[in-house]
Amino acid sequence: MKILTLYAHHNPRSFCHALLEHFDAGLREGGHDNEIVDLHAIGFDPVLRGRDAPNWIDDSVPDDVLRHMNLPESLFEAARGPLQHLRIKRWVGELDPRAIVRKLHARGGPRDVAIQQQKVAAADALAFVAPLYFVGLPAILKGWIERVFTLGFAFKLSPEAWRGDLEGRRPLLRHRKALLMTPTLFDEASYATGLGDAIGRLVDDFALHMPGIEQVQHEYFYAVHGADVRTRLDYLRRAESLGRHFADSIAPVTTHRPALFSPDPGERA
Repeated sequence: MKILTLYAHHNPRSFCHALLEHFDAGLREGGHDNEIVDLHAIGFDPVLRGRDAPNWIDDSVPDDVLRHMNLPESLFEAARGPLQHLRIKRWVGELDPRAIVRKLHARGGPRDVAIQQQKVAAADALAFVAPLYFVGLPAILKGWIERVFTLGFAFKLSPEAWRGDLEGRRPLLRHRKALLMTPTLFDEASYATGLGDAIGRLVDDFALHMPGIEQVQHEYFYAVHGADVRTRLDYLRRAESLGRHFADSIAPVTTHRPALFSPDPGERA
């Protein structure tokens, strides 16, 4: 399989990086191809800015929602100074809001996002190696998801979704699997209090499974800072095994995707 691994830690001497190295070795031993994107090394900008706008609107927006957006006014308000205001005025011209949407979308998003989307599209599966900060992903990785998993690439919206219905979001990704490997500061008992469920809902389900990734596996490496040498070595061996047997746990392709939020709050897709 062709794997794309996103790595998000600032320190190349960290235990997180050691996990990455052992996971990569395991993948290659298992006969897989692995491309590593080190987000800090490439200086990826995680901040969603105005230049990302073409990736977040398309012709699927209903007329009533489009009217509420006040798109021409929003473009003019975003102008920095009279010169940029003049440029936007010329760019908008006599276009109506629907024509502005089409022109904006056709312009395309930033090149750095397009490069990452090409890598995602070329992969059979995804992996993420990063610590957890404040019960979530590091800002640089969360920003990568926000900027790369865009409308028209990772998902599309029905008219109902534009009006707020969560079930109207339609998946576009077709990866067989995503594996998250996250070292933690706190122990397993701490995550059993509800922290793990929160991460499962927001990261595993909403950010990865809902856009279409068939199977999401999350491996925690608990309380790394307080772990003894034996535990750390076991963690590294586990990371290597996860790589070597990456394809073993992939479930058969299904045509039905479970709802994101099930009646039982303890049940995760």
